[in-house]
Amino acid sequence: MDLRTSIGRIEFKNPVIVAAGTFGYGEEYASFFDLNRLGALVTKTITLKPRQGNPPPRLAETPAGLLNSIGLENPGVDIFLKKKMPFLRRLETSVIVSISGENEDEYLTLAKKLEQEEGIRALEVNVSCPNVRQGEILLGRDAEAVFSLTRKLKENTTFPFILKLPPSDNIVEVAQAIKEAGGDGVSLINTVPGMAIDVEKRRPKLGAVTGGLSGPAIKPIALKMVWDVYTNVDIPIIGMGGIMGFEDALEFFLAGASAIAVGTANFVEPAISVKIIEELEDYLQKENIKEFSHLVGSLNTGE
Repeated sequence: MDLRTSIGRIEFKNPVIVAAGTFGYGEEYASFFDLNRLGALVTKTITLKPRQGNPPPRLAETPAGLLNSIGLENPGVDIFLKKKMPFLRRLETSVIVSISGENEDEYLTLAKKLEQEEGIRALEVNVSCPNVRQGEILLGRDAEAVFSLTRKLKENTTFPFILKLPPSDNIVEVAQAIKEAGGDGVSLINTVPGMAIDVEKRRPKLGAVTGGLSGPAIKPIALKMVWDVYTNVDIPIIGMGGIMGFEDALEFFLAGASAIAVGTANFVEPAISVKIIEELEDYLQKENIKEFSHLVGSLNTGE
């Protein structure tokens, strides 16, 4: 079975990726399974300068979901390159670094700095984190702003770029802008803004009051966003949002995702990604599908 898939200029040996923010920098999961079995590893989001993140508590479970308000806590790009990249560089699988900035200049500076480092296959450009206060989520919903950022990244660096978008009513318009600007793909979707309240204490369950909801509760939203973009824009998609097992992943493939990213499920079952790969192989063999690419977008809508 040929599990290879492509996101623009990037070819992966299989379509199963781990999502940014749920897999650290890889070392934390290396004792659970061989990371090289993954199609790709996406790092925790990196910013130009260190970020302390939001005040605790930062996690709160909800029915069928998980709220987080980490706030992009990270050591900054210089420490990342010094302390995290040596391990990542030893991996055979593709390494994608997630980046975020407060303005276009920060994104460009980050990309140029990372371009000098060996071992990075592509960048995932996070323009959709709901847990920061500089307005990235607004950027991800602004087609003109996303077009401008993508075009400048394309013109000033040689990296393949995947734009990670928030759920929005104009997601097709934003994805089209990314395609026209030369982006290699889109990641759909980031977490959905939400909150939870401790009624006994009459206080928010998160220190930052609100956060981003992930897990099974958002899968129907994510699937629709993937389907909307797939049926309207000719751009590769990494689908994510509530993928807890193979059947969830299969839904995203049928809806048009060329790859999927596993997030919240990593906290429940650390080796779930490998299990999904194995079950995908079994499924393709059972259905006599010789190439994974033939599965993508093969949803039968009855029309």
